[in-house]
Amino acid sequence: MTSDNPFTLLGIRHHGPGSARSVRHALEELQPDMILVEGPPDAEDLLPLAGQPGMRPPVALLIYLPDQPQRAVYYPFAEFSPEWQAIQYGLRHAVPVRFMDLPQAQRLALPEDSPPDTPDATWQDAQEDAADPPPPTPLLRQDPLSWVAHVTGYGDGERWWEHLIEQRQDNRDVFQAILELMTALRAEATPEPPEPHEALREAFMRKVMRQAQRQGCERIAVVCGAWHVPALLRMPSAKEDDALLKGLPKVKVTATWVPWTHGRLTYASGYGAGIEAPGFYQHLWDTPERVSVGWLSRVAQLLREHDLNASTASVIEAVRLADTLASLRGRALPDLSDLNEATQAVFCAGDSLPLRLIHEQLTVGECLGQIPEATPMLPLQQDLLRLQKRLRLPAEASQRVLELDLRKSNDLERSQMLHRLHLLSIPWGQGERTSGKGTFKENWRLQWKPELAVALIEANVWGNTLVDAATAFTQDRVRHSEQLTELTHLTEQVLLADLPATMGELMTRLQNVAAVTSDIPHLLEALPPLANILRYGNVRQTDTGLVAQVVNGLATRICIGLPAACSALDDEAAQSMFSRLLTFNNALTLLQDDQQLQQWRAVLQRLVRQQGLHGLLAGRGCRLLFEQNELDVAAVEEYMALAISMANEPHSAASWIEGFLHGSGLILLHHEGLWRILDHWVMNLREDAFLPLLPLIRRTFATFSAAERRQMGARLQQGPQQLLDSRNDVDDFEETRGNGVLPLVMQLLGLNEENPSGA
Repeated sequence: MTSDNPFTLLGIRHHGPGSARSVRHALEELQPDMILVEGPPDAEDLLPLAGQPGMRPPVALLIYLPDQPQRAVYYPFAEFSPEWQAIQYGLRHAVPVRFMDLPQAQRLALPEDSPPDTPDATWQDAQEDAADPPPPTPLLRQDPLSWVAHVTGYGDGERWWEHLIEQRQDNRDVFQAILELMTALRAEATPEPPEPHEALREAFMRKVMRQAQRQGCERIAVVCGAWHVPALLRMPSAKEDDALLKGLPKVKVTATWVPWTHGRLTYASGYGAGIEAPGFYQHLWDTPERVSVGWLSRVAQLLREHDLNASTASVIEAVRLADTLASLRGRALPDLSDLNEATQAVFCAGDSLPLRLIHEQLTVGECLGQIPEATPMLPLQQDLLRLQKRLRLPAEASQRVLELDLRKSNDLERSQMLHRLHLLSIPWGQGERTSGKGTFKENWRLQWKPELAVALIEANVWGNTLVDAATAFTQDRVRHSEQLTELTHLTEQVLLADLPATMGELMTRLQNVAAVTSDIPHLLEALPPLANILRYGNVRQTDTGLVAQVVNGLATRICIGLPAACSALDDEAAQSMFSRLLTFNNALTLLQDDQQLQQWRAVLQRLVRQQGLHGLLAGRGCRLLFEQNELDVAAVEEYMALAISMANEPHSAASWIEGFLHGSGLILLHHEGLWRILDHWVMNLREDAFLPLLPLIRRTFATFSAAERRQMGARLQQGPQQLLDSRNDVDDFEETRGNGVLPLVMQLLGLNEENPSGA
């Protein structure tokens, strides 16, 4: 800085504890009267919030189009980000802080595929995975440090920058060295085509710098990406920059602060200016001295929390090993790779699996920031924040399972809130199955992600509160839904979310669509969700009277139209209808309505006698009637004998057996007559028919439990004489024919002589 050049240029990487520490040290020495930071001028009014007590990084500036919230840009900051430390210095010392990057109001007005959404587009790594080496000759503008890294013997530019800058203890002349390096690299990159919008961004930065100088500032600190420093040092004329910026389109944008996470600062999240280990960098920032001791102590504590051995002696040994590795590699301090190798060798006995836990919990260290209450928010965001506080359900970056007891008012309200968010496509929680048969339990897997803030902004158009927004959104879906199954699933969601204002319109629409729907498969799919509502709705204290009317009408129409819908089905259509029939039967069994069950049994009686019905459906109908005590054993034996008689095609007979036995083979074990009929059918199959049918029949027996298969194997293992005695027809038994069929039955059951029990 000279008398005619009041600017001190501090070239940094966007997230790095060493760069942040160097910036803070440089500002303390300079004591500037103006700080310019590479960032969006659109959010300059939000800078004072960064110094309020409720602000805790990681956080991000969110800039979006009010009428298109999905077009949004994030500017993340961690505590160890150099820009964040510059902002904090300015706020603490009452020094004006201004953002100097090209405004997003102009960048978002450009074609969507043009401006990248990272704070510094030219600072992106060309690597998709930090573990993979960069290409031998990467584009210099895309990854300038890789060129330097290859020359100096490093595998990638990230590692080189970390060793030379982030772990640097001496801050003297670091920014001068960065300036000289970037000047040489930019000179080398001159033959390459310019990066899109790079010239616009740098022209605007110079424009802001001139404005600060005209305001009379004499010590201006400029904190920007290292690549831009040479372009800001040697300024062209103001006229050239103004001509370049003239006529840029502009749109209206809105800005706010949102919580961010360490996970979203990594390369793996898709963030172009991402880093490899935000959790480790946070440790470097918090513990600049004796890094190895502090880090490996945290590793040991984590391993102990997960019941893995990690003694104090192991910590000492790991520290010594990490320091030795760093010395052998010519480094003053161990880096993360040295610490990981020491951890794997000492704590993990060479096993790499625990390193995954360490990477997730410590190296990345999922952490969710906080923003102050004074932050500008849309009404829907404010309402959700109030609900989170009242229901004692704060947002967290890490995953956790929430168990709800719907008999408790607070848990019931939590469930309703999560279901309302799901209706608005804001998946803060994912529902999970609960163990047991209680209807009052509900499990959710919760994890807050920063992008949900944009989803909240998008949903604000439906209402200012969560209830109003979910209601308006659902009513719009109801008006535009034409499918009966969509409406029935929507009904289930509405009742779970407790939106009574929607039910009247929804039920009317559901009845109207059902009245004109003649597709029996659609009706079969629509009824089970409604049956669940009728059975479990009262646990949530919801009125299900309207749903009962719809269910009764659907059940009647299904029973009337089902026989015709089951006619002339091929194998694929029969399989589809088979699964729908099972679900429909389970739904009616769940409701236990005598009139509906009587109608259903009458339909099943028609189906089992229907000519030309696919064997899969006929067999299942016979099984359902038997389980409901509508057919006795003698009648079932008669139906089976007719279905698998030699007069029928073998494939049709096998389909009947599959439908009848699907899911459970106990009926064969408990009823000797059925066993004998099946035995006789298998024994009399022609060889050319048996082999093609074997996969189909084995698929049926594969649905039996292991205990059932073992009992069948034991029964076959008894031998022909014992089997004969159990049938009470010793005089008619032919041992030769019996021995002949046993290998076939054992093959049918997937057994062999070495393992006759199928265990």
